[in-house]
Amino acid sequence: MAYGRRVVFESIREEAFGGIAANYTALGAILGDNARIVGFSNSTDAEIYISFDGINNHIRLAANSFQLYDFTANKTRDDGFFLPNRTQIYQQRVAGAPTSGSLWATVVVAGGGV
Repeated sequence: MAYGRRVVFESIREEAFGGIAANYTALGAILGDNARIVGFSNSTDAEIYISFDGINNHIRLAANSFQLYDFTANKTRDDGFFLPNRTQIYQQRVAGAPTSGSLWATVVVAGGGV
C-alpha cells in the first residue's frame, strides 16, 4: 500500500538585522499547516532567541548558525508529533543588536498524496 505525500514549503519567514528587537516580535505569518520540518538560519552577528509563545525562550541560535528540527518527515499518517498549525514563531535578540545579516525560518509541511 502506497502512502505517498508531497513536500510543501511554506513561504519563508525572514527578518533583517535591523528588525530584530530586544522584545519578542513575530517572525512572519502563523503556520498554515502542521510543520514536519522547521529550520532556523541566523546569518547575523548576534545571538537570537526563538519562542513559540512570545514569552519563553525556547531556542537559542548562535551568531552565524542554523538549527534544523525534523519532527516527523518520514511519517505517512497525519497524526503524531508536529509543530501545530496556526503556531506563531517569535524572535528577539539575546543581548546587543545585530549589525548585519538576517534571520529566517524555513517550514516544510506535508501536502496531499502523489
